[in-house]
Amino acid sequence: MNEDYTSQEELDEEASSPVIEINGNELYEHFRFVADKGQELLRVDKFLVARLQKSSRNRVQQAAEAGCILANGKPVKSNYRVKPNDVIQVVMDRPRYEFEVIAQDIPLDIVYEDRYVLVVNKPAGLVVHPGHGNYDGTLVNALAWHFRDTPDYDVNDPRLGLVHRIDKDTSGLLVVAKTPDAKTNLGRQFFNKTTKREYVAVLWGTPEPPEGTVSTNIGRSPKDRLQMTTFPLDGPEGKRAVTHYKVMEQFAHVSVVKCVLETGRTHQIRVHMKHLGHPLFNDARYGGDKALRGVNSSSYQAFVKNCFELCPRQALHARTLGFKHPETGEEMFFTAPLPSDMELLIDRWRTYTAGLK
Repeated sequence: MNEDYTSQEELDEEASSPVIEINGNELYEHFRFVADKGQELLRVDKFLVARLQKSSRNRVQQAAEAGCILANGKPVKSNYRVKPNDVIQVVMDRPRYEFEVIAQDIPLDIVYEDRYVLVVNKPAGLVVHPGHGNYDGTLVNALAWHFRDTPDYDVNDPRLGLVHRIDKDTSGLLVVAKTPDAKTNLGRQFFNKTTKREYVAVLWGTPEPPEGTVSTNIGRSPKDRLQMTTFPLDGPEGKRAVTHYKVMEQFAHVSVVKCVLETGRTHQIRVHMKHLGHPLFNDARYGGDKALRGVNSSSYQAFVKNCFELCPRQALHARTLGFKHPETGEEMFFTAPLPSDMELLIDRWRTYTAGLK
């Protein structure tokens, strides 16, 4: 659950949401209560039910089982007894939903599903979680519809659901846990960096050397809270981020690059490629939405504009995902082909480059 890519809209909400790190996982504070000086000893589930609207005792107990109830900064079980001046927090591995999640009939490209996990190929443009500016029409709303007749799956249960995220305008593979044990197991695999995650990106220019590793810290930019940026690896700011890359195909002014994640930080590939001086093609957030390489002729500028229209988002696709099945231990490996917009983009640059020879 340490994989924390977000949409641009969600990032705005997260920028103002307190973030707490527990056992290496970033958790977002949803509620905070401070017990009165005269507070009598009281089970934390009863304490919270009295203070949270529309929350049942069972829901609070589920949150406690998932490690989402903190007392003075440490996870506690539902039988913990609240004492005077205790600070009680409810935290989640996602920003707070402003409204109850509504099931919506949004098509899902399901790559694999069994009793324990679901692997979905998310299209570009689909926000993963409801958040600031996107209260419906998200992948979570689609999952609520898909599981509407599954009594054991509650989209609001923190013990179930998405184990990691990718940006709104990034396409590709995501895994969903259908049982609490599956989410715990998969979350541990992501935290221990034993999952296999490979992305394909189109960059401006070609990195030199054509194969290498980027290791920095990544944190929120002090200049723009909607951007992430790199910091020194041994410094106090940001968190360690490691990306392995390899150029797969080189064109006149762009290249197709394979990126393998060792860690999973917000916007990691986008930030690391910009750090190398090669922003993702059409990545508006990080400066890739203008011609950064090539000539200044009107015909070339028109060609680049046409390419932007062909792929109207950052050219990034989560192509492969590998993990051990949480129940059987079997090695699972999935591949999602490049979506049509990136295929068309690459073909257009291939043709353009061939015409220069």
